[in-house]
Amino acid sequence: MTKRRLGASYHKLFISTVISNVGDGMSTIAYPWLASAITRNPILISLVVLVQRLPWLVFTLPAGVITDRVDRKRAMVIADFARFGLTLVVALAVLAKQSGLPGPNDLAGVHGTQTGLYIVLLCATLLLGTGEVLRDNCGQTFMPSIVDKDQLEVANGRMWSAEGIANTFVGPPLGSLLLLAAFALPFFVDAASFFAAAALVLSIPGSFRAERPEGHVQAPWRSELAEGFRWLWGNKLLRSMAIILGLMNLASTLSGSVLVLFSQEILNIGPLVFTVMGFGFAAGGALGANTAPWLAKRIGSGTCLALTLGSSALVSFVVGLTSVWPLVMVMFAIGATLGASWNVITVSLRQSIIPPHLLGRVNSVYRFFAWGMMPIGAAIGGVTVTVVSHLANRRIALRSAFFLDSAIYACLFIAGRRKLTTEKLEAARAMVPA
Repeated sequence: MTKRRLGASYHKLFISTVISNVGDGMSTIAYPWLASAITRNPILISLVVLVQRLPWLVFTLPAGVITDRVDRKRAMVIADFARFGLTLVVALAVLAKQSGLPGPNDLAGVHGTQTGLYIVLLCATLLLGTGEVLRDNCGQTFMPSIVDKDQLEVANGRMWSAEGIANTFVGPPLGSLLLLAAFALPFFVDAASFFAAAALVLSIPGSFRAERPEGHVQAPWRSELAEGFRWLWGNKLLRSMAIILGLMNLASTLSGSVLVLFSQEILNIGPLVFTVMGFGFAAGGALGANTAPWLAKRIGSGTCLALTLGSSALVSFVVGLTSVWPLVMVMFAIGATLGASWNVITVSLRQSIIPPHLLGRVNSVYRFFAWGMMPIGAAIGGVTVTVVSHLANRRIALRSAFFLDSAIYACLFIAGRRKLTTEKLEAARAMVPA
């Protein structure tokens, strides 16, 4: 039997995603290092992460209604062009203040806060996060329109793998090199990546509005949103999955919001070694994304999800204990391997079982629970480090965020093993008409 190709439209989306993720990979280095060059206050640094993720809490539900009402391709293009403009503004603001910033390897000398640049950073991350919500929601609902249902796991697996490689193997090293040359350079290149990604999606032929059942009359905005919420809440499996993922993301953002300070003060590393350490995420993500369909068939999709939860608890606990960056890199690789399989399995399941005309809205409600917890996690991370630093020393305070992260994942492992079984996932797929 001849293996079917995924098609030109998929490959344009694929290349667009890779280019965009190279830019995103650069920003994972540039934005935290910029924030830490402006201030050393853990609450102010975690506030940047909070603001970046806040749109997932406040804009996700409206984005779902928009996704089901407009041409999804056009919405993705507009979102990427908007992010191009916003990132260009950040680049110009950093360029204007560059002479007053310490070098990326000399952050110990940071005193006070450059208020103007910090405000630009906060406003830009808020708006960039808003664009990301709409773009990503459209992107996930776009996939079933250009790929056959039985190829979704393969298509998503390749996409997640490429995203991981671009985001952590290619983007961060490039971002580090540009950062060492000049603080503003990574932001200019990131802006260019958004422009290129938008142009590629624009070149995909066709219109991609949601197909609605015959005779369907468009309801008021709130009614359509409520319809998506009811569908998700009535599906016990996706409801449990969304809530568990929300608490997973809360835990990960809790520790991730202070990772740059942990790396600088506990691991004693600069941007280049921080990049090398991040290769653990890339290696694990690429491996997990490519092996997820095989692993799910071999041990069961529910077992894969349980392994993600259990391994994440172990990873965070070990990271919190160590002061050696190579061990952190290995732990990141282990966590990312199973984390990527979680994404491939759950995203493909949603794309398979949610009715096409509801996909945007149900996806947005799912992400409201799943991603909306991130700003809460970022706030908890900054407050945890601040409070513990008053009760103990700064080093213990930075480690405490990872221990709390680990405890949350351990509780989720117990709950998830019972609620997200292979039998329940397969039963959900079997109920979908062929």
